Amino acid sequence: MTTAPPTLAADLTAGLKRLKMAGMPRLAPELLLTAKTQRWNPEEFLRTLVEAEIAARDESNARTRRRQACFPVSKTLDEFDLAASSVPRATFDYLSSLEWVRAAENVCLIGPAGTGKSHLLLALGSAAVDAGHRVRYYTAAELLDSLYRGLADNSVGKIIDGLLRYDLIIVDELGFAPLDDTGAQLLFRFVAAAYERRSLGIGSHWPFESWGRFLPEHTTAVSMLDRLLHHCHVIITDGDSYRMKQARAKGGIKINNH
Repeated sequence: MTTAPPTLAADLTAGLKRLKMAGMPRLAPELLLTAKTQRWNPEEFLRTLVEAEIAARDESNARTRRRQACFPVSKTLDEFDLAASSVPRATFDYLSSLEWVRAAENVCLIGPAGTGKSHLLLALGSAAVDAGHRVRYYTAAELLDSLYRGLADNSVGKIIDGLLRYDLIIVDELGFAPLDDTGAQLLFRFVAAAYERRSLGIGSHWPFESWGRFLPEHTTAVSMLDRLLHHCHVIITDGDSYRMKQARAKGGIKINNH
């Protein structure tokens, strides 16, 4: 016959909640029963109790970090098809180590659509969350929308300060749409503020020499690239689009070049 775990006294449950030990009211009854059954000494019981609370807090914090990251989809490094990618194994292993995040360095993934830029950025962001880092994902359009809104109430500085609370800020799809002078200045202000303080993960289909196609002012483009590339790991992705290859394999797309 299985013995049911004891019920904690109401005052003890209230005390645990007051101490913000949210996991204890759920974990303690089972631990009390195990301690009694296995005749743990007080130190064994206390150690197990503390370890269980730490594990519960770590799990809760990880869920909070993942929610705050705002990843549009879930991607992992294990799912990344390195064999079909142009990313060298040594580069992939270094990026996966997250040493560049700890060193406040940047990563720029440059290449055509469908060559794994977004997948790798999202997977690195997810790995950083699991490692305890705070991460925030944006498309370039989303980031600029946020900064533009700050112009209305003069809160751009506050918005950028908020972004710098994250260890890694991912800006994907940079260059999909051209920026006006104001947008370029806002983006430069953000990059300059993050310089040598936080890691940026950038995804763009434009090579750096073509950034003038979406940045209207040459000086701004040069100044932005100077700060972005000073401590940066640049990875060029090329080859056929994964999405196009999958669609062709399913017989779902045909493209005429005429």
